[in-house]
Amino acid sequence: MKLAFSTLGCPGWSWDEIFATAKDLGMNGIEVRGVANQMFAPQIKAFLGERGEKNLARLKKAGMEIPMLTSGACLGLVDEAEEHIKEAEAYIDFAPSIGASYVRVVVTTNPAPTEEEDLLLAKARYDQLCDYARGKGVAVLIETAGELANSRSMRSFMRGVDPEVGGVLWDLHHPHRFYGESVEKTYDNIGEWVRYMHVKDSVLHEGKVEYRMMGYGDVPVMDALQILNHNGYDGYVTLEWLKRWNPDLQEPGIVFAHFASYMNYLKNQL
Repeated sequence: MKLAFSTLGCPGWSWDEIFATAKDLGMNGIEVRGVANQMFAPQIKAFLGERGEKNLARLKKAGMEIPMLTSGACLGLVDEAEEHIKEAEAYIDFAPSIGASYVRVVVTTNPAPTEEEDLLLAKARYDQLCDYARGKGVAVLIETAGELANSRSMRSFMRGVDPEVGGVLWDLHHPHRFYGESVEKTYDNIGEWVRYMHVKDSVLHEGKVEYRMMGYGDVPVMDALQILNHNGYDGYVTLEWLKRWNPDLQEPGIVFAHFASYMNYLKNQL
């Protein structure tokens, strides 16, 4: 298993700071969801022109990569359909230029299930994007969020998807927190499609989710690692620390270092 963190966790950092931290912590990769004030990956200056070539060369020399571009494309919302499709297509087109294998999409902006999601519409759009990705060396991963955090719903959603161009981003937190699923149940339903994992920890306090550093909540991270390891998973386990959306969360330097130490400890127990 490989380790990475998402740039969502360090909204105030430059690319140089992100790269240096990931290198120092021994990360295998850096998941890109915005750098500083630019959220739209194809316009992040650190990846463009001669500067981009130098930064990608530095990544390669350090033995790291950008495994995934995390788009904000929401496929299950009726409004702004064309805008979301265009964003996802732009990410799919851009991903090969920086060596990213995956582009993430979601069914809704809310990690918890809502009544605004249209899964039939989302499925049609997802199939459209998978077809668009064909031949580009990129797979479109749909996240276990919203109604698709229910692994039975995700299983139905993924039937017939070509694994060359599609797959599941298993956000471990959401099926556990919003549907009370065990990792065994989740993996039984969607394991064959899992290509990538997000981890974060939390507790429920007075009915609200409160995020914690790894090991300080009740999300069953070790159980998930054991199942993945048993099934030969060699992909990424990536920290998604929601600092950009929750400024009061702990600072990234502390959280990322703790993540690296904690995850390496768990991996050594496998």
